[in-house]
Amino acid sequence: MSKQTHYIDNDGQNATTPPTLNKTCLFGKSAEDIVRDVKKDFEARQKMRRPYELSWMLNMNFVMGNQYCVITPRGEVEQEDKYYFWQEKQVFNHVATIVETRISRLDHVRPKPIARPFSNSEADINSAKLSTKILAGARERVRLEEAVGRATVWSEVCGTAFYKLSWDAEAGEARLSVCSPFEIYPDSNVTPSLDECASVIHAKVYSSQQVLDIWGAEIAGETVKVFALDGVEGVGGLGYNSAVPCVTKETKPDQVLVIERYTKPTKQYPHGKLEIVAGNTLLYAGELPYRLGDDDSYSYPFVRQISLEQAGCFWGTSMVERVIPIQRAYNAVKNRKHEFLNRLAMGVLTVEDGSVDTDNLEEEGLSPGKILVYRQGAQKPALMDSGKVPDDFTAEEEQLLKEFITVSGVSEFARNSATPTQVTSGLALQLIAEQDDIRLAISADSVKYCIKRIAQYLLRMYKQFVKADKLIRYSDGQNSAEVFYFTGSDIGSDDIVFETENELSDSPATRRTMLLYLLKAGILSDGDGKLSASSKAKVLQMMGFGNWEASQDITQLHIARAERENTDIDCAEVLPVDDHALHIEEHTRYIISRDIDRLDKTVRDKILAHIEKHKQFLQSGALKATDENA
Repeated sequence: MSKQTHYIDNDGQNATTPPTLNKTCLFGKSAEDIVRDVKKDFEARQKMRRPYELSWMLNMNFVMGNQYCVITPRGEVEQEDKYYFWQEKQVFNHVATIVETRISRLDHVRPKPIARPFSNSEADINSAKLSTKILAGARERVRLEEAVGRATVWSEVCGTAFYKLSWDAEAGEARLSVCSPFEIYPDSNVTPSLDECASVIHAKVYSSQQVLDIWGAEIAGETVKVFALDGVEGVGGLGYNSAVPCVTKETKPDQVLVIERYTKPTKQYPHGKLEIVAGNTLLYAGELPYRLGDDDSYSYPFVRQISLEQAGCFWGTSMVERVIPIQRAYNAVKNRKHEFLNRLAMGVLTVEDGSVDTDNLEEEGLSPGKILVYRQGAQKPALMDSGKVPDDFTAEEEQLLKEFITVSGVSEFARNSATPTQVTSGLALQLIAEQDDIRLAISADSVKYCIKRIAQYLLRMYKQFVKADKLIRYSDGQNSAEVFYFTGSDIGSDDIVFETENELSDSPATRRTMLLYLLKAGILSDGDGKLSASSKAKVLQMMGFGNWEASQDITQLHIARAERENTDIDCAEVLPVDDHALHIEEHTRYIISRDIDRLDKTVRDKILAHIEKHKQFLQSGALKATDENA
């Protein structure tokens, strides 16, 4: 078969028919040999990964409230039955609230990735600005924030989640999907990172019609069992619908298991390998499709997100695993306590054998007003003294609640939205909030790493596949949008950084408080103690109000016009309606923010001449005002 330069991915976004496979494939093997090798490799990896799957299934059951499950010696998750019919087996689910709180806090970790210029040259700076705009448009198209939310649910419940990037050639767009840990099979479970895996298998279940539409192969489907999360179907894994997950399981007919094996580049195969098998059919065999690695190298189209790192393990661990023993003990204490209270409330009646109708007494109990007839001369029925509930139950319950906080790192302040008892100091509450952020730092760093890596991959994909002019829309979030054309060669920077470093503590409320403090201190004012129009606009924008007032709308328009003039000074024109002071400030900022020695002398002279024209308008306006006053 002929080599392909790229592969159209399989998330149902296109219907490109692959080339016909010859008897001898690209790697010197027949199609039958490749199918046999891939399926054998997949079965071996399934067995190796089985213990981790059991742990994930147990975690999901505990989060959904099915907390009387155990992992049996034969490798199954089964439900425990009651020992006695009267035994209390209620669930007092603290695991779900812990997971919900962590997910809610991590949902604030959405840093804005921007491209950093390679050098201080004007060309590199402009290229980085363009890359940032392209990236902003791509993030909206692939719905990055929504994908991060779905992946965070997976990583918090099971410990690990994956993102998969692909290129839709028909639409000319990148695609981003979330893969559950059930879909990914590394070559070794003790490999510390995805990049160090020699190969990775992505196994997913599709309907036979989807396989026909995507790969053009007619394969008979089978009935399989799939998981779903919150009722949203996730073929071959779990879906997602809200912050608190629950698990259901259903059977689906006419399904086909598609196995994709990615092998990273080696000396023998410098561009790596991709083999796709469905049933006994080889759908694709060729090079890796995407050059996503550093220095334009071929790489896996996956990004791994974890909740907590496990030393020497490919899979991350979840906080759920740590609180399961505490949750079991808490359920046991609460249920035994309730059983004791039931004995106190209902009582245990002792009767002499043959003295009363025990069947009637067992059925109706000692209802109010009941006439209890017992045999003459027999001992009168009486209630046993059950004592009182031991204080040890209450002490153990309180201790377990404290252990939930200690182990999970989620305090009462974060989980219950209530201040701890005997804490009234604002500084103390701030320290408690910071401690919660510290315990979430590892998970938050993983989310930020994934966003940065996905941003790099998006830029590299557009650079690889966009050969002709492509239209993209960019919005700055302040009621301003820009539409422009670009090609892959215009992307000169994929060095990604973030605008903010700590999104957990840098909330809108803290940002506004800091700005108000700076305004009160006069740090943002000029020498006369006043705020310039541009400073007012920036303050409102940083406080999240954007174009709040009509006057600020005009200010933003003037700033945008001045910025366009900076990048295209040859077409710049001074108009009488310009806010000349604002234009002078923006043009001056542009000059002094660059390395003036490296700035093109012709461009610099033109901007300086343009500034002089604005000054002339200002001076003429001041003279006119003086004459009118006189």
